[in-house]
Amino acid sequence: MKPVLRDPETDRLLDRVELIDSETGSHIGELDAACGMDGLRRNNHTMDTDLYELTMCAGYGALGKKDQLACFDLYYRKNPDNGGFCVCAGLQSVIEYIKNLRVYPDDVEYLKSLGLFSEEALRLLVDGIKFTGDVWAVPEGTVVFPNEPLIRVIAPIAEAQVLETTLLAIVGHQTLIATKAARLRLAAKGAPVVDFGTRRAHGLEAALYGARAAYIGGCVGTSNVRAGKLFGIPVRGTHAHSWVESFDDELESFRGFSKVFPDNCVLLVDTYETLEGVRRAIQVAQEMKKTGKKLTGIRIDSGDLAYYSKAARFLLDEAGFADVKILASSDLDEWLIHSLSEQGAKIDIWCVGTRLITSYQTPALGVVYKLMAADHGDGKLVPKIKISENPEKVTNPGVKKIVRFYNGSGHMIGDLLADADEPLPTGDPVRAHHPMYDYMKKTYRPPYKVREILVPVFLGGKQTYETPDLSQIRDHAALEIESLEPEYKRFSNPHIYKVSLSDTVYHNKKSLLGYYQEKNHRHLPQQ
Repeated sequence: MKPVLRDPETDRLLDRVELIDSETGSHIGELDAACGMDGLRRNNHTMDTDLYELTMCAGYGALGKKDQLACFDLYYRKNPDNGGFCVCAGLQSVIEYIKNLRVYPDDVEYLKSLGLFSEEALRLLVDGIKFTGDVWAVPEGTVVFPNEPLIRVIAPIAEAQVLETTLLAIVGHQTLIATKAARLRLAAKGAPVVDFGTRRAHGLEAALYGARAAYIGGCVGTSNVRAGKLFGIPVRGTHAHSWVESFDDELESFRGFSKVFPDNCVLLVDTYETLEGVRRAIQVAQEMKKTGKKLTGIRIDSGDLAYYSKAARFLLDEAGFADVKILASSDLDEWLIHSLSEQGAKIDIWCVGTRLITSYQTPALGVVYKLMAADHGDGKLVPKIKISENPEKVTNPGVKKIVRFYNGSGHMIGDLLADADEPLPTGDPVRAHHPMYDYMKKTYRPPYKVREILVPVFLGGKQTYETPDLSQIRDHAALEIESLEPEYKRFSNPHIYKVSLSDTVYHNKKSLLGYYQEKNHRHLPQQ
């Protein structure tokens, strides 16, 4: 492939074009065709996939199955960090991904070079990479639980299949980080938590979208400047130890920083000896006060954070600077924040990096994308099941929706996986079946309220869902977490939130299990 630029009015071919600011006329830069291709690809992640998605897509086409209607569910099996819930995130990225599905000529050239695809299979593959189906999804910021569909895709099977890897990567990562941020916010008990994780993230894109997910989960800001620019997240930052070390003494470095940033001066006090650093920060605060300025805060990045924060608070208060905030960093997570709070640490703002942006203790969410139903050419979806010797991996078949039950106080009391065509409960008792154990059943009795969680995002390949502002998503997440009873939010042995099956889904599952058990039994060799 050799792209060139063409003037659409004159048909003249151009080597490059100049980019200028229309408001000022100033020169921004020059673009050639390669830069233009890079721009077109900016939101295109079609090739960010596993090879087997493409081989299956080509195979469906070669066998005349590419138009077979199928339903896939994206869900996860276990809450991270042995927690009680997750906060769903990533839908905006999913929407952009689906809208920008496209294979470019050089993609075709590369796939051809692999020697895997015949000319016909490659043509069918390229034709199949588009989206004309339906997507239903859980809105970002919604609290979710294992084994319920965060995304439901209904489309011709080749179109639905090719989405798998990228959807899993997007939703798994962003949901994981949003959940970690929510847990940190709970541990901080109302004190602000700031994302400081960019430098420790698994790549720049993970840092960028991790910052967005962390903001959804409850962080008040981020150190990531690009995330601030693109998403409107408040940006926060102080200075590093290198700033202090570059001066002949610590006091000189503090004075220099306060001179340059008098309205947002936070001083890092642990480069040498922490309490001496606090005393020097107080000296600078006194000097700033004489000029009508205030020291905003100090940050402690090492040592015993409980001891040093209490000692620093005493020194600051004694000097008349009770309004100066104490920030803490240094490999923080929810358990350490909780422990420090229990020890009476005087920390006003928690700055969390590595263990937030990598979800350090659980670095991956076990998301899966499973076929739940398919038709036989007549457009009627028939439930399908994946069977395993591990009961947790047996799928819940059919096209399903999530019905969430609330008690009179507005707290969540359980979710029901129901057939998509089942009417919502209207006040009668509702029987719910455990997904794995037949003897475990429960009944939702009135009074209760119900809400369907999945919403339409694409219908017939067209986007129908308008993504809320990020601040609205964040507010929604806070309300969702508030509607969870405290026992689901504790860090040690949280109560297990019930995700059950309706009568219809339960009987579909039992019927398919019985069918395949009988079918396999008939084919076993005689002893």
